[in-house]
Amino acid sequence: MTSPTAGARHTSLPVFLTRRVTFAAAHRYRVAAWSDARNEDQFGSCAHPNYHGHSYTCDVTVTGVVDPVTGFAVDLAMLDAVLKREVRDRFDHRNINLDVPEFGEGGLMPTGENLARFVSERVQTGLGARARVVRVTIAEDATLSATFEAD
Repeated sequence: MTSPTAGARHTSLPVFLTRRVTFAAAHRYRVAAWSDARNEDQFGSCAHPNYHGHSYTCDVTVTGVVDPVTGFAVDLAMLDAVLKREVRDRFDHRNINLDVPEFGEGGLMPTGENLARFVSERVQTGLGARARVVRVTIAEDATLSATFEAD
């Protein structure tokens, strides 16, 4: 039987773990200071007053050092709890513009780019020093995604 510390020489090297979360949400793009016509010119059908929806995928990549005893770099149960609270509970079956205050009128535009950065910040806050978020990718569908890489 191999001891749990047999690979200890490699445990100081960081590893990356990516967890995928999915959610369905509606949104629209609209700059409040602009006319409806200007919003439609800029954002096309994404400015529709009745919103539109996506089945999003959210890939969150964290890094840590493998614990020589458990073999894990990140406590997966803790990561899942943070992702549930900060992503699924916040966005799933919600209207991002209306139900997520940070994306309300005058707030952040609910683009993939802003969602990726926002999720990165929220998940990092939830994880604290226990793991470091390095990348978040938000995909609206199979043809469009945005990735935020944390410093």
